[in-house]
Amino acid sequence: MKEVVEHHVAVYAAKKNDDRIVRADRPVDLLRNSMATPSLVAAIMNAKYTNAIPLYRIAQDFEQSDLILSRATMANWVIRCSERYLGLVYDRLRKHLCAQKIIQADETTCQVTKDGREGVNKSYMFVYRTSELSKERPIILYQYGKTRSKSNIQKFLDGFTGTLVSDAFSGYKSLDKNDENIRCAFCWAHARRDYADALKALKGDAKELAGETIAHKALVQIAAIYNAEEALKNVSAEERKTRRQKEVTPLVEAYFAWVHEQDPATILSEKAKDGLKYSLNQENYLKVFLEDGDVPIDNSAAERAIRPFTIGRANWHIIDTIHGAQASAVIYSLVETAKANNLKIYEYLKHLLTEIPKHMDDTSLDFLEDLLPWSENLPEGCRKKI
Repeated sequence: MKEVVEHHVAVYAAKKNDDRIVRADRPVDLLRNSMATPSLVAAIMNAKYTNAIPLYRIAQDFEQSDLILSRATMANWVIRCSERYLGLVYDRLRKHLCAQKIIQADETTCQVTKDGREGVNKSYMFVYRTSELSKERPIILYQYGKTRSKSNIQKFLDGFTGTLVSDAFSGYKSLDKNDENIRCAFCWAHARRDYADALKALKGDAKELAGETIAHKALVQIAAIYNAEEALKNVSAEERKTRRQKEVTPLVEAYFAWVHEQDPATILSEKAKDGLKYSLNQENYLKVFLEDGDVPIDNSAAERAIRPFTIGRANWHIIDTIHGAQASAVIYSLVETAKANNLKIYEYLKHLLTEIPKHMDDTSLDFLEDLLPWSENLPEGCRKKI
């Protein structure tokens, strides 16, 4: 980023003496009457959304090189460029994602200060991604939601027909019940979580008897399921489905037979009871992965996909406006999808901000296909050397 700052310091200084130099340096007019260029805006986006640096710190870095850019100015650039240009790529990626047969989803909270509601309220950032078992053309997209309402999920997944892998949140589950085109597969990592918490809660002499607890016995069986699944990690989807039926299904059926045999009234640990209850209530959804070799056993990939946002949130804490939250969803989407496709994030963002403005008068959006992260027409400078 240092080189970008120094370059724009020179341009900024030249502007005071000869505006023609600025125009020569900036053949792409991103934002009228602004010194914003593709490289400068891409550097700001990369700093915030890849490296989790808050805008006020980016402003401080610029100031060290005598380039004065306020937080408000940078936020305005980010939002306007997202809405005007990058949102087009986001929409095209969403169409490609919803054409997949499997999507993984998760969500986390965020706070938007000016969302039209009084007081402090929770907003949500949803994430959707291609199946982690499908290695071709990975897509990771974020969606801002003012609430956790299922309407946000329905809006994003409009046109999707297939299996949705998620936790047992009712908003996801309702799609399985009310939309004949969507089937839900729930997460085995969530199925084991309460049991693990039950063991962690043991203290003193109770730890010595951990091996005799319901929680321990459940975790041993779930571990066996995971071990059998791990052996199928690098096989084709077709072979994975066949071997799941032979090797994994008996373990899953044995686990649920054991769950049904347990009497909650005899169990002291509330967490262990919660674990049994989760498995009983979600049994059908936890078995869906056995029917399709492309459906992962858990939703860990979606949880990992939301993590860059949570890291950023820890640094900047709140989002000022809904427009800012929506812009963040778009840019995080492009950053994480670029990362998953082994692209250099700054170079890719700069390329998008250079090329898209050239097509704003086009009557067709077909040019966007050449700008997607897997396009063979991307410049070599956008690709990492693997």
